Amino acid sequence: MRIGQNCESFGRNGAIRESTWTENAFVNKKIRNLVLILAALIMVFLSVMLGDGKSNEVNKSESLPNSANAAGRELEDTVVTTESDGEVILGDTLYDAATATDADATEETGVSPEVQKYLDDMTDEEKVAQLFVVTPDALTGIEAVNQAGDGTKEAIDKTPVGGIIYMSDNLQATTQTKEMLANTNQYSKDRVGLPMFLCVDEEGGTVARIAGSGRFDVTNVGNMSDIGATGTVEDAREVGETIGTYMAELGFNVDFAPVADVLTNQENSIVKYRSFGSDVDVCSRMSIAVAEGLNSKGIEATYKHFPGHGATAGDTHLGAAFTTKTIDELKEQELVPFQDAIDNGARFIMVSHISAPNITGHDTPASLSKEIVTDLLRNDMGYDGIVVTDAMEMGAISTKYKSDEAAVMSIQAGADMILMPEDFELAYNGVLEAVKSGEISEERLNESVARIIEIKLQMK
Repeated sequence: MRIGQNCESFGRNGAIRESTWTENAFVNKKIRNLVLILAALIMVFLSVMLGDGKSNEVNKSESLPNSANAAGRELEDTVVTTESDGEVILGDTLYDAATATDADATEETGVSPEVQKYLDDMTDEEKVAQLFVVTPDALTGIEAVNQAGDGTKEAIDKTPVGGIIYMSDNLQATTQTKEMLANTNQYSKDRVGLPMFLCVDEEGGTVARIAGSGRFDVTNVGNMSDIGATGTVEDAREVGETIGTYMAELGFNVDFAPVADVLTNQENSIVKYRSFGSDVDVCSRMSIAVAEGLNSKGIEATYKHFPGHGATAGDTHLGAAFTTKTIDELKEQELVPFQDAIDNGARFIMVSHISAPNITGHDTPASLSKEIVTDLLRNDMGYDGIVVTDAMEMGAISTKYKSDEAAVMSIQAGADMILMPEDFELAYNGVLEAVKSGEISEERLNESVARIIEIKLQMK
């Protein structure tokens, strides 16, 4: 009986286990089917995204903005191309997509991805406008502009220049100046997403648009010749800090100072009181100290007047001025402060209109000379910051060249920004036409605009 009962019990339990197994098998089959369906979907997705071997590569390239196509320009090679095997091309180099970085892109293309995005989004018209630094009067067509309202906004919307330089007539009072600069900067940000270079000649002493006007409660630090003769490097740094403090409070961000010229010709009346003197070491250390003082307050410093105005006898404001020195002679004196400034991280250098025939072999002003700007300053001395010309309305330029001719020549020479052309509209249209005709290449244009964007992004 016990055996029969056990067998009967076994039979019942076996039936239960068989029933449970059947149900489990059904559930497992459904799960397997779902897994297979999911796997199939994933395989299809990967096949579409990555392609099936080299015969089905998918290339994804950033395209130029529509305005480039509308202008009839030939599409250039893009910066980044993604391929099916998970690699990216940055410039001419192939990287693994998983390890490629922004630094790789910057190294290969010369600009960061953020700067490149601005370049890709900007039209030729906007890029060319960024090359100019003009007075608010030249921008708006109104004399002695002292506010930034609808007229300024409309002018910036039409031609979003890279910078505006203010003269004493534009600066009437503290509140007025603050509002004018703040509005102007905002108009630029609204138009191109970048701040405006808000510039002024504030060297101290005889050249001080703010402190020398008598309209602002600030200290005029005096002539740099006095600092160089009796002061210390720390005194020079305090000069920069003092000027930088009141410039920043008013809303400026670029000072066309310090003067880095070595006064090697005592008859020179142009920089006689603006230079730190005839001692090369003093001029070098003090100009760097002033720049560091300005930088400490958030102001960009501009070393001037490359390749050195201290040896000349003429006045470039009125007409031609030149130096007879050779390159070796300049490297012993005039170029030393500029080389030291470059080695110290200079970001703005102003190139003068002096001629150096024993270097270039002709009397072309330095600001228009490839031998001076590109061969000497950039290639020989290793400078890769912004090169801004001296004022192009000065006699050394305006008596010999038309505004459009001079502007095109300066960009071809290697300058990045054109300061105060005699006829802004003519100069702007001249450069724009040179870009569209290929006289100035897209690569050359982008090179300068990239330098400008890079510094402006650090100001935002």
